[in-house]
Amino acid sequence: MSDHFFVVTGGPGAGKTSLITELARRGFHTIPESGRAIIFEELQRGGDALPWADRLAYAERMLEQDLRAYSATQALSGAVIFDRGIPDILGYLTLCGLPVPPHVAAAAKSARHNRRAFLVPFWDKIFTQDSERKQTRAEAEATCAVIRETYTALGYQITELPRADITTRADFICAQRVN
Repeated sequence: MSDHFFVVTGGPGAGKTSLITELARRGFHTIPESGRAIIFEELQRGGDALPWADRLAYAERMLEQDLRAYSATQALSGAVIFDRGIPDILGYLTLCGLPVPPHVAAAAKSARHNRRAFLVPFWDKIFTQDSERKQTRAEAEATCAVIRETYTALGYQITELPRADITTRADFICAQRVN
């Protein structure tokens, strides 16, 4: 386990990426979400490792990229904030009704973050869709619930962030002694 690795998770459209951007501005090491990058790459090259096409291939690409990022950041000192973690892949597969391959479950158990996981709850007021985020409000809420269950089942302690502006959320994380 890497005690200085913290994960910010939750459903789509809840403000995770904006929060990660603010934490980076404050000097934290941050790791971007792999899913959006993979969607962008796949759309550019005409691939099908997409959440609305080949979901298992999409999950495998996320796992590959997340494990690479996890390994590459081992030597960093100070807190490292991840926009989603490997357990999110388990949650994604569960939400899609797909079986979780043993190597994905093993990766979620071995590539651990700090026991405290920050959950950004669904917030209807700020939820938006875009070219890479096609989920409905109901799907976003369901994703948040599955992510909470997945992290809890893996022994993480969920700390829910307030439904507040980015500055307040970043201040909240900083007040949790994440450094």
